[in-house]
Amino acid sequence: MDEQLKIPIHVAFIMDGNGRWAKKRFLPRTMGHKAGTENLRSIITYAKNVGIKHVTFYAFSTENWKRSKDEIQALMNLLLAYLRKETKTFLKEGVKLNIIGDMSSFPEELQKEVANSVEATKGNDKIYVNIALNYSGRSEIVRGINEILLDDNVKCVTEDSFNNYLYTKDIPDPDFLIRTSGELRLSNFLLWQLAYTELYFTDVFWPDFNEAEFKKALVEYTNRDRRYGGLSDD
Repeated sequence: MDEQLKIPIHVAFIMDGNGRWAKKRFLPRTMGHKAGTENLRSIITYAKNVGIKHVTFYAFSTENWKRSKDEIQALMNLLLAYLRKETKTFLKEGVKLNIIGDMSSFPEELQKEVANSVEATKGNDKIYVNIALNYSGRSEIVRGINEILLDDNVKCVTEDSFNNYLYTKDIPDPDFLIRTSGELRLSNFLLWQLAYTELYFTDVFWPDFNEAEFKKALVEYTNRDRRYGGLSDD
């Protein structure tokens, strides 16, 4: 752990810029997605080494279904290959994998591979890796409301009790959100959970977001004063 840094418990990532990274290099978009997927290992390893306990990656949104069939298929294939390759690494490194989102629209083969990886790593506790697949912040909230409406035992809902109806019910809210590639929006990601999260935007494309860039972001986080609506101690 780097003693000069204030380490967040949970860091969330909007991994943006794979396509533009590829275009800049005159490569097909699929090569950008491949490079972005390969970058996950170093980011997870660095997070674990500095003491971050939870990381969440926005891998596939509900809006991503609007992309071409070829690109969607390439993304499915990349995810399948990633899980087959990395599950052994997860076991070795103590990574516990969790999925947030609705997997029911994904190919059966991919659903099975995801379930196998989640099951295989359920006993790990070095770092918790959450991957958002077919995820939408608004849909998650609506889903939670519908579950409450079906629960005859619920008479009153509080913020704390509502958390129990979300995909992230066992996960602390992110302390820090990092979005790559220069876009300045949340894109329907963790809308409930990001209420008091510190936001960080960088022009660096996701495949180029390496350990040095991660540390730069953590230095920025260290210099933030998180008051949660209260007053600074200064």
